[in-house]
Amino acid sequence: MFYKNARIFCKDFTFRTGAFEVTEGKFGQILPEHVPADAIDLQGATVIPGLIDVHSHGNSGADFCDGDYAGLQAMAAYYARVGVTSFAPASMTLPYDILEKAFANARRLVDEAREGLAVLRGIQMEGPYFSYHKRGAQNPDYLKEPDFEGFLALQEGCGGLIRIVDIAPELPGAEAFIRKAKESCTVSVAHTDTDYDSAKAGFDAGATHLTHLYNAMPGIHHRKPGVIPAAVENPNVRAELICDGLHAHPAMVRLAFTMFGGDRMVLVSDSGRCCGMEEGSKFSLGGQDAWLRDGIARLADGTIACSAINLYTGMVNAIAFGISEEDAVRSATYNPACAIGAQQEVGSIEAGKVADFLVCSPDYAERRVFLAGKEL
Repeated sequence: MFYKNARIFCKDFTFRTGAFEVTEGKFGQILPEHVPADAIDLQGATVIPGLIDVHSHGNSGADFCDGDYAGLQAMAAYYARVGVTSFAPASMTLPYDILEKAFANARRLVDEAREGLAVLRGIQMEGPYFSYHKRGAQNPDYLKEPDFEGFLALQEGCGGLIRIVDIAPELPGAEAFIRKAKESCTVSVAHTDTDYDSAKAGFDAGATHLTHLYNAMPGIHHRKPGVIPAAVENPNVRAELICDGLHAHPAMVRLAFTMFGGDRMVLVSDSGRCCGMEEGSKFSLGGQDAWLRDGIARLADGTIACSAINLYTGMVNAIAFGISEEDAVRSATYNPACAIGAQQEVGSIEAGKVADFLVCSPDYAERRVFLAGKEL
């Protein structure tokens, strides 16, 4: 099947008008020389790869760590509806037995893939190896020092689905953990009170990711540079960013893209079960009570928690905040695919890759979602 007259986000991260082919659930020819007369006319619509959220705890009243398989399926159905065609759900700081159950459900969803659902392509293990002082909304009762054997047992138990594991590099044994864990997944610096030197040592040891930039980490200070400059200086490090306008001011969104460049930014939702819930709703986050008020999720003590947006909204927000369309789309598609090692399968409109794509209006207010070439 061919589609023509489309404004296509191509593999070189630029938009070009032309045609593309979908065959047996994958992309075929892109910008072919000869377009069949019966090609479907998209009338100038924008076509981008399906979005990939590598940091989302839940939506629609469900949370990944509930360990409820039906809830995980409901999450995947919501992601698909909003244009997030692949995802890596994030866990919370909880006991290993709870994480084990949630991770087993992730494995089951992969093994029992169903049409109409976003594809689960990994897990982000957010916690429990965090700083108490920068725990944010993570439950302090379950914080632990780096435990590679515990991590490895969880990784083996879910068949290697952990694609990102988070850690505060200043903790005892963190550097050794990073050197070992990087062999099986991406290691991310997160919920950290580290200074510049410890952060640099963590990145030098092999950490290549920074979880929700600005949040749950020291800010930049001209005499105490901290983790952010250490990440910027290392060209191997990508940085996540929540673009809800609450976790980071629009000016700080622009600064992030200036510092890291569009090739190193990863837009994430960091959504909780409150995403899609009514204003004023009470919900649970990592075993703690939280409320959605004025569009902001907070714990009882006022701590800002997860977001209440989806990644598609975050991408549109980034464009509205002044980020170029090309950088915003790349940061919601190809870059997150690279972060979880899925860039050979998804993340760009390229021959041989899974035909997950969105057909959008020029202002992104409307979208049609295609999973493996089939429209939802």
